Amino acid sequence: MDGRRRNPYQLTDESPVYVISIAAQLSGLHPQTLRQYDRLGLVSPDRTAGRGRRYSARDIELLRTVQQLSQDEGINLAGIKRIIELENQVAALQQRVAELSTAVDGAAVAMQQREAQVHASYRRDLVPYQDVQQASALVVWRPKPKRATD
Repeated sequence: MDGRRRNPYQLTDESPVYVISIAAQLSGLHPQTLRQYDRLGLVSPDRTAGRGRRYSARDIELLRTVQQLSQDEGINLAGIKRIIELENQVAALQQRVAELSTAVDGAAVAMQQREAQVHASYRRDLVPYQDVQQASALVVWRPKPKRATD
């Protein structure tokens, strides 16, 4: 979450506002199907103090996805549950990668700043600076001939 305060009355996709009958209508499913999905852990809505289910817009979208996978793709509920778990895991890993990438970028900037500080702290008065011209020289070494010793 970012550092800003969120208005408690502002609705988001995660706001649990729909009772089971409205969620059933919006998702095109029977309320008993929603209860079954909740028992299986496919879609877990928030609960009120009296244990009533409250669905968010994201929950309703997930209900539609479960229905589509079940009806159109022929995937059983256990397979759908596994798909949802894996998608949640992928989303969590992508979030973690984004966090680590931000941390690495920050560390790289800090390292560059520290390197600049170190270079700026060099005492150039200790070593005279001479601009070296690009030059090339060729030295040929010829060994002395060996003398014969009798």
